Amino acid sequence: MDHVDRTILAELQQDGRLSLTELASRVGLSVSPCHRRLRALEASGAITGYRAQLDARALGLAFEALVFVTMRQEDRGTVAAFESAIAEIPNVVQAQRLFGDPDFLLRVVTADLPAFQVLYDDRLATLPGVQRLSSTLVMKSVVEDRPLPL
Repeated sequence: MDHVDRTILAELQQDGRLSLTELASRVGLSVSPCHRRLRALEASGAITGYRAQLDARALGLAFEALVFVTMRQEDRGTVAAFESAIAEIPNVVQAQRLFGDPDFLLRVVTADLPAFQVLYDDRLATLPGVQRLSSTLVMKSVVEDRPLPL
């Protein structure tokens, strides 16, 4: 990956809807070489997809919490079952496995506190292998969806 590839990636992080012609112009290439590089970046996995960024509050998802999960047991089967189950819960918008304690960090969005409480009690607390859940409410997002430093 060279400077031109990194420039292509940086431009697409800022605006994933750029036309190929506009992208080529911004990175100083003609359309055909830019298109070849773009396809190569997609094929290599450097670009994993394209999507719209949505405003959760505008969509009625104004409540955000971070949920820390401590597992009762961490054998391969239990962890795999937990990860599969968590992937099926749409309100969990981010899930990360951690070293140390706690074992997982979940970012959860819901409409409000009562909706979070129902999700917490009915879904999160019943996930395979969960020993303890601890949550904290997000007051304000300071940095969110920042482009990767290229």
